[in-house]
This record gives sequence, structure tokens and C-alpha cells, in this order.
Amino acid sequence: MCKKQIWRHRRNTETLSIKQQGLCFKTRTNAEVIIFFIHLNFIRLNFNMFVTDIRKEFYDVVVNQRVALFVSPDIDALCACKVLQALFHCDQVQYTLVPVAGWQDLGTAFMEHKEQYQYFVLINCGANVDLLETLQPEEDSVFFICDTHRPVDVVNVYNDTQIKLLIKQDDDLGVPSYDDIFRDDEEDEEGDGDDSGNESDGSAEPSGKRRRYDEDALERRIERQRARREWEARRREILFDYEQYEFHGTSAALVMFELAWVMSKDTKDMLWWSVIGVTDQWVHDKIPHMKYVTDIATLQRHVSRHNHRNEDEENSLSIDCMRITFEYDLRLVLYQHWSLYESICNSCYTSCSFKLWSINGQKKLQEFLADMGLPLKQVRQKFNSMDMSIKENLREVIEESANKFSMKDIRVQTFAVNFGFKNRFLASDVVHAAAALLENVEKDEMPTDNFIKALDCLSRSNLERLHLGIDLAKKKLKAIQQTVASCICTNLILSQGPFLYCHLLEGTPDVKLFSKPLALTLLCKYLLKAFICSTRNKRCKILPLIMAAPLDVEKGTVIVLGIPPESETSDKKNFFGRAFEKAAESTSSRTLHDHFDTSGDFSDAHSNFTSASSTS
Repeated sequence: MCKKQIWRHRRNTETLSIKQQGLCFKTRTNAEVIIFFIHLNFIRLNFNMFVTDIRKEFYDVVVNQRVALFVSPDIDALCACKVLQALFHCDQVQYTLVPVAGWQDLGTAFMEHKEQYQYFVLINCGANVDLLETLQPEEDSVFFICDTHRPVDVVNVYNDTQIKLLIKQDDDLGVPSYDDIFRDDEEDEEGDGDDSGNESDGSAEPSGKRRRYDEDALERRIERQRARREWEARRREILFDYEQYEFHGTSAALVMFELAWVMSKDTKDMLWWSVIGVTDQWVHDKIPHMKYVTDIATLQRHVSRHNHRNEDEENSLSIDCMRITFEYDLRLVLYQHWSLYESICNSCYTSCSFKLWSINGQKKLQEFLADMGLPLKQVRQKFNSMDMSIKENLREVIEESANKFSMKDIRVQTFAVNFGFKNRFLASDVVHAAAALLENVEKDEMPTDNFIKALDCLSRSNLERLHLGIDLAKKKLKAIQQTVASCICTNLILSQGPFLYCHLLEGTPDVKLFSKPLALTLLCKYLLKAFICSTRNKRCKILPLIMAAPLDVEKGTVIVLGIPPESETSDKKNFFGRAFEKAAESTSSRTLHDHFDTSGDFSDAHSNFTSASSTS
């Protein structure tokens, strides 16, 4: 059924039930009638497809079925996929895993699998568009959507047949009520028909009386039309307010872990994957700081539970044992797998605090190292090779000196994992490594190959691949730092009035790396913070940034990203998804909005989109 048919079927069903029940109202008390309508309103207010019992309404449904699993290429989605794969393997559920990079991939994948599968699970894709309109599935196809993208399309919310949303309702969703969005056109049509029918029936009446009746019928029709126009104007206003900003909700990996926990099938590996999923949202600045702290607190309780449950067991395990710990660790990227000096230079927080792209910034860094009292020989060698006496107190020493240099947030709440006695990783280390593997441009490999490698590096049995990802992440972070320094020193960031704008030109070093969404996101966040630190214009603190980078040199296309103003207290809501669409329409630019993450609006746009974005 098409969308209108779905809503008419549902509304007609409700209306019929009211009429059927109404036949008996004459013999019932007023109290019974009131109770009935209260119950009916309660049903309608809760008549949406947010799954409340994830085990009963999702897992028990698919456990004996063949499932198609469509997964978006981001780290949180990979982690959610790992948790679900582990559950499927435990219960021998047959499934096919298909990575989908955008809406075109999703449509193609669905066309290829719709004949073989009835049940489809979508991870971090599908929630923010009318999925039935996009895919045009058969009536027996059922979609379970676990997606962090907000807002959720209202058609998906109120579809009561094929769409099941695996989304935590304690997120601030703000979904409009059903009656504010959907209206039954047939009622108006029937009303118009009644008026015309009554006019013809009154043809035998005197002309004066018939004329008065005609006037009354016309007035009623005009009143209905006016009421409909007012309702439609109000509907557009409500939908605009609801869809104006894009943002992210609770991590998909955390949702899947809580499913495993409810079924008492959660393991430490699943818990670690959910930690990485939440950390990915923090690293790529998708959620507000308070949301991150709240989710971390939830995970901390699970970590304590697992550590307490296996406390006696841990002492007897082999060197391959796994232990997760909650820590306040340094806000320095990959410092335990790098030299401390390289980590400080390539971390966004410290680099912007010192303004390392300037000579004075380099001097300030030397003063910082001197204040810590650490020998340069120790600082510049790999962390694992540093003296144990230095490593034991390193965090306290760095924090003490950081406070003197106005870096009071040098530590952050996070988790670490130990695999045996040798391998130790922070959650952010794994996020950077997996992202580097996922968007690796060093080899001409298919995106699917990179997806599988990134998925594999999350397993503790593939630590070699994880270390490879860390090496690639170091190269990426160096490229980002050098590009930021170049953009600041050459004044590539321009003020376009209501926003800032930067365009990476062809021939820029490592520009191919920034044709990928996650890499471009990190660059954009880093660049905006660096520009605010380096400029004297205080107004720049409240301005968003639009960035363009070459996507395909031969085709002359660019990828465009817009991010909201830099703020630690920001709610991370982004308006550029709608702004880019309007700008493209008004300038007749050739664009392709194919990415799931419309909050960043990674738009495959023709090079003339530069003018479009400057008018958004």
C-alpha cells in the first residue's frame, strides 16, 4: 500500500470501530462512554512503532527467520553490527551482512535481497526518511531500524505495519502528534458530497427556501476549506520545527548491548563494542558532552558488574584474558602508541591551546615540556620505551602543568581495555584505528573490503589489523594537523557573513584523504576550533563553518560539509542539511544528497556548488 492508503486504512478502521461501539452507547452509562474514549485516545497517542520490548518485539521475531542486515559505514554501526552478529551466532540465526554507504546503495541492496528476505535490519540508516516511499517494498516486508540519526521521519514513526523502530524513547525526540500531521481527506470529500446531495434533494422546495439552503451549504463548504488551509499551514509549521535541525541519539551499539543484557547473553566483548560505539559519537562530536557523560555512566555500571562477576575468575585466566576499566585519561590521541611529543602536536585540544601553527605556539610547547621536567629524549621516543618511573606518574605530571597553561580539561572520562599483559587500548584509540581502516585511501580497494577490515579490527583475535589501523590513524592525524596549519597560515578561511567558508583546492597535500566523510568531519572540527583560537574576531565563536574538498577530480565534483558553531555546551543540532537543499534549489546546482548523515550533509556536488553554499 502507498502512504496515503496506509493512513486511510488506519483512520477508517478507527472510525469504523467508533461507529460500531457507538451503537451500544445508548444502553451504556456516561461513565462507560467516557472511559471508552479515554482508552481510545490513549491507544492513538501510543500508536507508533517505537519498539518497547526489544526482545519480544524484535529478537524473538527474527530469531527463527533469515535476516538481511544493512549496515552504515560508521564506527558506531560497526560496533552494533558486531554485537548483533554475536547474538545471531549464539542462536544460529541465518543472516546476510550488506554494507550500504548511502541511499543509492541501500536501494540497490534492497532490490537484490527483497525476493529472498522478509525481515530487514537497518543499522544507522533508514530512520530519517520515509523508508516505504524510498524503497517501495512489498506489503509483507518488515524493517527493524536501529538508527541514531534524528529527527525520525514521522511516516516511519506512525507506520503500524512494516516499520519497527529500535530507538530509545528517553531521547528528546519531540515527535508531533498524529492528528497534527495526518488528516483524512475522505471525510472532507464525503462532506462535500452530502452537501451536493442535499441540494438536489431539495429541488422540489420553494425557490426562496432552496436558495437559503444553497447559501448555507456554500458557507459550510467555504468554512471547511478555510479550516483545511489553516490545518495545512499549521502542519507545515509543525513539520518545519520538527525537521529543521539534524542531530544524533543514543548509540546503536549501546541499544544492541542492552538487548544482549536483557537476554542475559552479554559478554565483555559486547560491552567493549558498545563502549567504542559511544566513544565514536564523542570523537566525531555527534552528541553533547552531557549525553556522553550520561551514556558513560550507564556503561560504567555494566563494566563494574562484569568485573565483579568475573573477579575470582580473572586470576586464573591465561595471558589472553580481557579486562575493561573506567578511567580519567589524557585528552591526547594515540599517546600510548606514539611518542608523547607527536601526540601533543597532533591532538586537536593541545594543538589549538598552544596554537602550534605559529612560532609562539612552538615556544609555548617547549615551555610546557620544560615545566613538566621531562627530558626531550624521553618525550620524543615511543611511549612503550619511556622509563617506567616517568610513565607511572605521567598523567598527574601532565595535568598539573596543563592547569598552569589554561588546559583544565586535559583529562576526559573514558574506558581502557587490556588484552592479556601486553596489549592496552583506550576506546578512542580503537575509534581512530577503525575509522582509518574504513576510509583507507592508500590502496585502490573496494569500500566493501575496507568495511570488512574495519569490522575485523574490533575483534581481539585480530590485533595485528588493529595495530595497522593505528598506524594509518597516525598518518591521518598528521595530515589533518598539517592541513589545519596550512589553512590558518594562508588565510583560506573566509567570512561569508552568517558563516565561515573554506575550500580545499586540487593539489593540496593529502586532499584525497578528505574526500571521505569521517576524515573531513575531523578536519572541519579541528579547523574551526583552530580558527577561533587564532582570530581576534569574537563573532567567529558563534559562526558555523562550511567546508568543501575535491571528491572526484576527473568529474569535477566536491564534497561539502557544514558544522554548527564551536561550543562545549552545544546541543550539536545542525541546520545545514535543509540549508544545502534550499541553496541547491535556488541556484540550480547539480547535487546528490546520498549520505545518511544529513546533519553534516555530505553532498556530492558539482563544483558550482560553491556559490550555492554561500547563499545558504
